[in-house]
Amino acid sequence: MSSKVSPPSKITIADVAALAGVSRAIASRALSPEDRPVSAEKKARVLAAAEQLGFKPNLIARSLKSRTLNLVAVIVNHIHDFSDLVLFDRLIAAIQDTGKQVVLLRVGSLDRVEEFLRNGVAWHVDAALVFSDFADAASVRTMFRNDRVIMLNGLHDQNAPSIVADEATPIAAAVAHAKARGKTRAVLVTGRQTSPVEQARIAAYRAAFSALGLQLLAEHAGDYSYESGRALSSDVLAEGPEAAIFTTADAMAMGVVDAGRATIASRAGDWAFYGFDALPLARSEAYPISSISYDLDQFIGKVLEFLTTPGLFEDGAGVITIPGNFMPHPSCGGPAAFERWPAEG
Repeated sequence: MSSKVSPPSKITIADVAALAGVSRAIASRALSPEDRPVSAEKKARVLAAAEQLGFKPNLIARSLKSRTLNLVAVIVNHIHDFSDLVLFDRLIAAIQDTGKQVVLLRVGSLDRVEEFLRNGVAWHVDAALVFSDFADAASVRTMFRNDRVIMLNGLHDQNAPSIVADEATPIAAAVAHAKARGKTRAVLVTGRQTSPVEQARIAAYRAAFSALGLQLLAEHAGDYSYESGRALSSDVLAEGPEAAIFTTADAMAMGVVDAGRATIASRAGDWAFYGFDALPLARSEAYPISSISYDLDQFIGKVLEFLTTPGLFEDGAGVITIPGNFMPHPSCGGPAAFERWPAEG
């Protein structure tokens, strides 16, 4: 056997097979991500040869035979706030740890879904994860010609599993927390109200306010972003510290607080801010914001169960609920939390 190694760009599976002393067919089976028949001893030799040569399988060529690229489509509206970064960084890393890669599609609007359908999608994927509320399961199945679709946007489909977080329970806990602080009035800052997830959150807040006797003074619509919180700050803070301020995104709460430092400083009192997503920065000493979250590890774990066990898709659709949590800020707000902040200006 020659000791000469081909340049990395020219290494083929035939080189790996020759170095391992096996046929190309056995080398192919040993390097397959699927469980294919090959002895443990030969597989070890092939893997060692591949590592020595620096061989990387050609996923495109493999797909011509297996009809899969080990790709997972993740369909989003956009990625523009802090919670998106936290979620997708961890989710993509977890998917890659299974040996799959991610195709990220930013839809942004209903027109983009229709554009994808008209033009077709160039990728063959093992499954599609739908976060965008502009995309329904039937459209996604058509886009990818694949029935393995997981709905993560609050839209339910009888032929696709749906993973959602229980948000009503922690929302009620947050409102009860505000009432225990003596609040009898509330202001609500919402995100995009066309979203099914957001509609459910708004309904849960209104139900909790009604059940616990807090008067909802005003609702203001943002878009989950820090910038929208800043833009709404003066209106949101107009009721003063007597009203608890609830937002459906930590980023919006942070924007309200940052733009309203002068108001907060001039109207001393027990300011109470409540957000969503439990971002580390929002829960730091700089932002005394209580928040609502869910077990992200459990959420990602459920997604991975479907990706690594495709047979689960055949067991029928259902709704999987991840428990939510209310997380009061350690400082619980209060005047002292804001005393060290200079007003912007």
